[in-house]
Amino acid sequence: MKKYFVLSVVFVWSGFVGCTQAPALKIYSLNIPQAQAVPASPYATKTIKVPYPYSTGEELSQKMQFAYGNTSRGAYQNAQWSNSLGKLLQGTLVEVLDNSRLFKTAVLDTSAVREDYRIESTVFAFRHTVEANRSYALVSIQFTLVDTKEGQVLKSRRFSYQEATPTVDAEGYAKAVNVALSRLSRDLLQWLH
Repeated sequence: MKKYFVLSVVFVWSGFVGCTQAPALKIYSLNIPQAQAVPASPYATKTIKVPYPYSTGEELSQKMQFAYGNTSRGAYQNAQWSNSLGKLLQGTLVEVLDNSRLFKTAVLDTSAVREDYRIESTVFAFRHTVEANRSYALVSIQFTLVDTKEGQVLKSRRFSYQEATPTVDAEGYAKAVNVALSRLSRDLLQWLH
Protein backbone atom coordinates (compact mmCIF):
# COMPACT_ATOMS: atom_id res chain seq x y z
CA MET A 1 0.00 0.00 0.00
CA LYS A 2 2.80 2.35 0.92
CA LYS A 3 4.43 1.58 -2.43
CA TYR A 4 1.27 2.62 -4.33
CA PHE A 5 0.98 5.83 -2.34
CA VAL A 6 4.59 6.82 -3.11
CA LEU A 7 4.11 6.01 -6.79
CA SER A 8 0.91 8.07 -6.85
CA VAL A 9 2.65 11.06 -5.26
CA VAL A 10 5.57 10.79 -7.70
CA PHE A 11 3.19 10.53 -10.65
CA VAL A 12 1.11 13.55 -9.55
CA TRP A 13 4.24 15.58 -8.75
CA SER A 14 5.78 14.81 -12.16
CA GLY A 15 2.54 15.99 -13.77
CA PHE A 16 2.81 19.34 -12.02
CA VAL A 17 6.47 19.75 -12.85
CA GLY A 18 5.96 18.71 -16.47
CA CYS A 19 3.06 21.13 -16.96
CA THR A 20 4.81 24.25 -15.76
CA GLN A 21 5.99 26.46 -18.56
CA ALA A 22 8.89 28.82 -18.71
CA PRO A 23 7.97 32.43 -19.42
CA ALA A 24 7.66 33.18 -23.13
CA LEU A 25 10.77 34.45 -24.87
CA LYS A 26 10.42 38.15 -25.71
CA ILE A 27 12.15 39.44 -28.82
CA TYR A 28 13.35 43.05 -29.11
CA SER A 29 14.84 44.97 -32.00
CA LEU A 30 16.50 48.29 -32.67
CA ASN A 31 14.34 51.04 -34.12
CA ILE A 32 15.82 52.80 -37.13
CA PRO A 33 16.29 56.42 -36.02
CA GLN A 34 14.81 59.10 -38.26
CA ALA A 35 17.54 60.81 -40.26
CA GLN A 36 17.08 64.22 -41.83
CA ALA A 37 18.44 64.55 -45.35
CA VAL A 38 21.72 66.45 -45.24
CA PRO A 39 21.79 69.44 -47.62
CA ALA A 40 24.91 70.09 -49.72
CA SER A 41 26.90 67.10 -48.53
CA PRO A 42 30.57 66.94 -49.56
CA TYR A 43 30.05 63.16 -49.96
CA ALA A 44 26.92 63.37 -52.14
CA THR A 45 28.57 61.53 -55.06
CA LYS A 46 30.48 59.02 -52.91
CA THR A 47 29.67 55.53 -51.67
CA ILE A 48 30.33 54.18 -48.19
CA LYS A 49 30.56 50.61 -46.92
CA VAL A 50 29.60 49.58 -43.42
CA PRO A 51 31.51 46.51 -42.17
CA TYR A 52 30.38 44.31 -39.30
CA PRO A 53 31.35 46.02 -36.01
CA TYR A 54 34.35 45.02 -33.93
CA SER A 55 34.02 44.54 -30.19
CA THR A 56 36.44 45.07 -27.32
CA GLY A 57 34.72 42.56 -25.09
CA GLU A 58 30.97 42.97 -25.48
CA GLU A 59 29.26 39.93 -26.93
CA LEU A 60 27.61 40.91 -30.24
CA SER A 61 25.12 38.04 -30.15
CA GLN A 62 21.35 37.88 -29.73
CA LYS A 63 21.78 37.83 -25.96
CA MET A 64 20.72 40.99 -24.14
CA GLN A 65 23.56 41.75 -21.74
CA PHE A 66 23.26 43.29 -18.28
CA ALA A 67 25.67 44.22 -15.51
CA TYR A 68 25.15 44.80 -11.80
CA GLY A 69 27.70 47.41 -10.90
CA ASN A 70 31.21 46.73 -12.17
CA THR A 71 31.54 43.09 -11.15
CA SER A 72 28.53 40.93 -12.00
CA ARG A 73 27.48 40.34 -15.62
CA GLY A 74 24.97 38.15 -17.36
CA ALA A 75 22.34 37.84 -20.08
CA TYR A 76 18.55 37.91 -19.86
CA GLN A 77 17.15 34.38 -20.05
CA ASN A 78 13.69 35.24 -21.39
CA ALA A 79 14.55 38.12 -23.72
CA GLN A 80 16.83 38.51 -26.71
CA TRP A 81 17.55 40.71 -29.71
CA SER A 82 15.82 39.84 -33.01
CA ASN A 83 19.20 39.18 -34.64
CA SER A 84 22.82 39.30 -33.53
CA LEU A 85 23.59 42.71 -32.07
CA GLY A 86 26.40 43.17 -34.61
CA LYS A 87 24.02 42.67 -37.55
CA LEU A 88 21.40 44.95 -35.97
CA LEU A 89 23.95 47.73 -35.46
CA GLN A 90 25.38 47.28 -38.96
CA GLY A 91 21.92 47.36 -40.57
CA THR A 92 20.85 50.37 -38.49
CA LEU A 93 23.95 52.30 -39.53
CA VAL A 94 23.42 51.49 -43.23
CA GLU A 95 19.82 52.72 -43.06
CA VAL A 96 20.67 55.88 -41.12
CA LEU A 97 23.45 56.80 -43.58
CA ASP A 98 21.31 55.96 -46.60
CA ASN A 99 18.28 57.90 -45.33
CA SER A 100 20.41 60.94 -44.53
CA ARG A 101 21.59 61.26 -48.15
CA LEU A 102 24.99 62.24 -46.77
CA PHE A 103 26.45 59.74 -49.25
CA LYS A 104 25.22 58.66 -52.67
CA THR A 105 24.65 55.23 -51.18
CA ALA A 106 25.50 53.24 -48.07
CA VAL A 107 25.95 49.48 -48.41
CA LEU A 108 26.91 46.45 -46.35
CA ASP A 109 30.48 45.21 -46.63
CA THR A 110 29.24 42.13 -48.52
CA SER A 111 28.21 44.31 -51.48
CA ALA A 112 30.23 44.10 -54.70
CA VAL A 113 30.02 47.91 -55.02
CA ARG A 114 33.38 49.68 -54.93
CA GLU A 115 33.33 52.12 -52.07
CA ASP A 116 34.98 55.50 -51.70
CA TYR A 117 34.78 55.37 -47.91
CA ARG A 118 34.35 52.83 -45.16
CA ILE A 119 33.04 53.54 -41.68
CA GLU A 120 34.39 51.09 -39.14
CA SER A 121 32.83 50.74 -35.71
CA THR A 122 34.15 49.34 -32.46
CA VAL A 123 31.68 48.54 -29.69
CA PHE A 124 33.13 49.31 -26.27
CA ALA A 125 29.87 48.94 -24.33
CA PHE A 126 26.32 47.88 -25.16
CA ARG A 127 24.49 46.64 -22.08
CA HIS A 128 21.93 47.29 -19.39
CA THR A 129 23.65 48.53 -16.24
CA VAL A 130 21.94 48.38 -12.85
CA GLU A 131 23.51 50.13 -9.88
CA ALA A 132 22.29 50.75 -6.33
CA ASN A 133 19.83 53.50 -7.20
CA ARG A 134 19.78 53.75 -10.99
CA SER A 135 19.32 51.71 -14.15
CA TYR A 136 20.49 52.72 -17.60
CA ALA A 137 21.42 51.54 -21.08
CA LEU A 138 25.13 52.01 -21.67
CA VAL A 139 26.13 52.48 -25.32
CA SER A 140 29.69 53.34 -26.32
CA ILE A 141 30.81 52.97 -29.94
CA GLN A 142 33.82 54.39 -31.77
CA PHE A 143 33.51 55.22 -35.47
CA THR A 144 36.42 55.59 -37.86
CA LEU A 145 35.96 57.07 -41.33
CA VAL A 146 38.46 55.59 -43.80
CA ASP A 147 39.28 56.83 -47.31
CA THR A 148 39.59 53.47 -49.08
CA LYS A 149 41.35 54.85 -52.15
CA GLU A 150 44.16 56.39 -50.08
CA GLY A 151 43.98 53.87 -47.24
CA GLN A 152 43.94 56.68 -44.69
CA VAL A 153 41.92 57.38 -41.59
CA LEU A 154 40.12 60.69 -42.12
CA LYS A 155 38.70 60.96 -38.63
CA SER A 156 37.72 58.90 -35.63
CA ARG A 157 35.47 59.56 -32.64
CA ARG A 158 33.96 57.62 -29.76
CA PHE A 159 30.30 58.27 -28.88
CA SER A 160 29.12 57.27 -25.39
CA TYR A 161 25.64 57.48 -23.88
CA GLN A 162 23.95 56.53 -20.62
CA GLU A 163 20.18 56.54 -21.09
CA ALA A 164 17.93 55.95 -18.06
CA THR A 165 15.60 52.96 -18.39
CA PRO A 166 11.88 53.45 -17.68
CA THR A 167 11.81 50.00 -16.00
CA VAL A 168 14.50 47.69 -14.61
CA ASP A 169 14.00 44.85 -17.10
CA ALA A 170 14.78 43.89 -20.69
CA GLU A 171 11.87 45.93 -22.07
CA GLY A 172 13.05 49.08 -20.28
CA TYR A 173 16.58 48.41 -21.52
CA ALA A 174 15.39 48.06 -25.14
CA LYS A 175 13.46 51.35 -24.92
CA ALA A 176 16.47 53.17 -23.47
CA VAL A 177 18.80 51.68 -26.11
CA ASN A 178 16.56 53.02 -28.88
CA VAL A 179 16.66 56.51 -27.34
CA ALA A 180 20.47 56.31 -27.08
CA LEU A 181 20.75 55.12 -30.71
CA SER A 182 18.59 58.01 -31.87
CA ARG A 183 20.96 60.45 -30.13
CA LEU A 184 24.00 58.59 -31.48
CA SER A 185 22.67 58.69 -35.06
CA ARG A 186 22.02 62.43 -34.89
CA ASP A 187 25.48 63.11 -33.42
CA LEU A 188 27.20 60.78 -35.91
CA LEU A 189 25.63 62.51 -38.93
CA GLN A 190 26.62 65.94 -37.60
CA TRP A 191 30.17 64.72 -37.01
CA LEU A 192 30.45 63.20 -40.49
CA HIS A 193 29.05 66.28 -42.21
